Amino acid sequence: MRKLGVMAVAILVSVCVWAGALGDEEAGGAWSVLAEAERLFDRWTEPFDFDAYEDRLREAIDLWEEGLGGLPESNVQSRSRVLNRLSQAHFELAEAYLTEPGEKETAYERGKDAALASLRLDPTFDETQASAGFRAALRSASDVAGIFWYGNVLGQWLNYHKMTAILGGVRDVAASFERSIELDESYDGAGPHRAMASLIARAHFVIGRDRRDAADHFERCIEIAPDHLEAYVSYAEFYARPAGDTDLFDQLIATVLELAEDQTVMDAYPFYNRLAADRARALIGGE
Repeated sequence: MRKLGVMAVAILVSVCVWAGALGDEEAGGAWSVLAEAERLFDRWTEPFDFDAYEDRLREAIDLWEEGLGGLPESNVQSRSRVLNRLSQAHFELAEAYLTEPGEKETAYERGKDAALASLRLDPTFDETQASAGFRAALRSASDVAGIFWYGNVLGQWLNYHKMTAILGGVRDVAASFERSIELDESYDGAGPHRAMASLIARAHFVIGRDRRDAADHFERCIEIAPDHLEAYVSYAEFYARPAGDTDLFDQLIATVLELAEDQTVMDAYPFYNRLAADRARALIGGE
């Protein structure tokens, strides 16, 4: 067994917090279910098997849903954590393993609904929406995990709902990422910058941003988390290639392929780095 990394320790701490929050009377039920879900979700304490992980992720989703049903309504903190995990897991299942458009859309919708349910656990969210609108509520949210995963799954779900995207959905995604950056720009390997960069690169005309801003966010992401390979690939695919910047494209893809040879790098974000390395190879293969 490999030495626990920072992410693995964070998972264990999260599980322990859940256990303490549940209390002695409830710890035997929901606690054990949630602990098993976290064990299945864990990608760091054992060698990561990408193909086998699909079944683990599906089982974890089932267990989080079961555990959520065993949590009292008053346990807001634990319910929020479970809902955020469900949002992330549905997103990752669709991104990595689902191929049928209908299945992917359903997974993104479930992830979107889970994250929004998490955000609505804060009563000020609905209060702000009622007084100032939904986007204002997004911009005032305080849970970086909920707001970040909501933006991600909403963005993917909108690919199946073009009218909703045009009528404000894309701007809702932008508001989510903007707020995520304000709350914690380093979250999930600088995920807020990575997500915002990709959004600006592809939809700058919708959200009223200069396309060159995408490069700034990509560069900041790489500065914060140089071992998260997704930023390099998205920078190449969504910014360099459409701009016709062959040198930048080649440099970014070469960097990914070089870093992918380093097992330490791959182990830092085993799920996403595997996806990124595969994307890089597909891009140079003309896909």
